[in-house]
Amino acid sequence: MRMVDIIEKKRDGKVLTKEEIDFFIEGYTNGDIPDYQASSFAMATFFQDMNEEERANLTMAMVSSGDVIDLSEIEGIKVDKHSTGGVGDTTTLVLAPLVAALDIPVAKMSGRGLGHTGGTIDKLESVEGFHVEISESEFVELVNKDKIAVIGQTGNLTPADKKIICIT
Repeated sequence: MRMVDIIEKKRDGKVLTKEEIDFFIEGYTNGDIPDYQASSFAMATFFQDMNEEERANLTMAMVSSGDVIDLSEIEGIKVDKHSTGGVGDTTTLVLAPLVAALDIPVAKMSGRGLGHTGGTIDKLESVEGFHVEISESEFVELVNKDKIAVIGQTGNLTPADKKIICIT
């Protein structure tokens, strides 16, 4: 399998197989596929989109690219939200507590050092006594007890996601 063929297939509006998506994510994560090819793939996908099955396969491939946190011990239907952060970072810092106040468990994972604004984790850690480097079991316990917890992304948690965000 060659990455250039996968890029051309998506550029031409064709549906990618699970194997082709897995090949891309595994190859890009381990460094076999260069940034310029991943960027070309992202651009082709932007213009041609993906169907529901492709999106699901891409999501699962990214999830499986590193460590996985088991959230099955969190009671009820749990939610997370994703945003790009930004100067005010108002989405996580405002929305997550509002949702938790509705008794909906918010299991939030946030990133670090997103450009000049810093990530959500960087902002939260500027509060004295606030720490996000907690164990998986403590994270689950906090969400069950308080309906909200924020944890920092570890080095090997969805490394494909981190790499793709950097090129898009």
